[in-house]
Amino acid sequence: MVIKTVRGLGVASAALVLTMGLAACGSDNNDAAAGGEAELTGDVKIDGSSTVGPLSKAAADIYAEEQPKVNVTVGISGTGGGFKKFCAGETDISDASRPIKDEEKAECEKNGVKYVELIAANDALSVVVNKENNFVDCLTVDQLKKIWEPGSKVNNWNQVDPKFPNEPMKLFGAGTDSGTFDYWTEEINGEAKAHRTDYTPSEDDNVTVQGVSGSKGGLGYFGFTYYEENADKLKLVKVDGGSGCVEGSVATVQDGTYKPLGRPLFIYVSDKGVAKPQVKDFIDFYIENIDEVVKEAKFVPLTEPQKATLKTEYESLTKG
Repeated sequence: MVIKTVRGLGVASAALVLTMGLAACGSDNNDAAAGGEAELTGDVKIDGSSTVGPLSKAAADIYAEEQPKVNVTVGISGTGGGFKKFCAGETDISDASRPIKDEEKAECEKNGVKYVELIAANDALSVVVNKENNFVDCLTVDQLKKIWEPGSKVNNWNQVDPKFPNEPMKLFGAGTDSGTFDYWTEEINGEAKAHRTDYTPSEDDNVTVQGVSGSKGGLGYFGFTYYEENADKLKLVKVDGGSGCVEGSVATVQDGTYKPLGRPLFIYVSDKGVAKPQVKDFIDFYIENIDEVVKEAKFVPLTEPQKATLKTEYESLTKG
């Protein structure tokens, strides 16, 4: 999927609390983190979701302009793989496209890793068809699965619904290395990486835009923000996740009604991580600049209540 992250949320009180707690260390890095003047050094280790990875990478790229000597690495081992490393104490931050599971919580507890869950952005995928398509306004999840599941032989719109015309279908979607691909296959086909192979895949969403806009029977999917940028070329399809047809929008993603293709995205931060001046300074920056980071990563922004919760939850860790 497409993505990066944010600017606009103050954590001055959290910064002050942790700075006071670390003052006894007498570290030069600590002075730099507190004052924001001297350069920091050291590593910030992040791993986890391929979907959320670009969000943290965006934060890291923007942060590098202020602290070029801090080495922020963003690994992509999947949400589950990220939690394994995080709960083993190998990383400071874990990117996750789902909440932590009970067994993962138990592993963190066993290893003495305390953490806080932070919602950093909202995510959504859009289903699009050709602008001239006048017969498809909404598709159910079952219909989408019928089209996209492994081994599917659907190649005409009348195979999806007899009411649809005899129109050859041309499919365009995410490449297999994309977080969008993982997200789509999990939510639509019920299993990560489970996807028909006879379609036009690409890591470049422009390929999907060109393919769908150039074919009357075209159908594709990609990140919601990218649809917004190309709304003049494509028709957005509503999705029925079981509660009726809902059009993807910032509002329906933020209020949770665009199911199952809208969801929150998380970062998990450990207490041992924020005890390191460079990690704390990076997280402070990440949160303070969340709007810019989210925009850069092409995610759906946080709501004001989500921003308030983000600040409160982060402060609960730094005060702990």
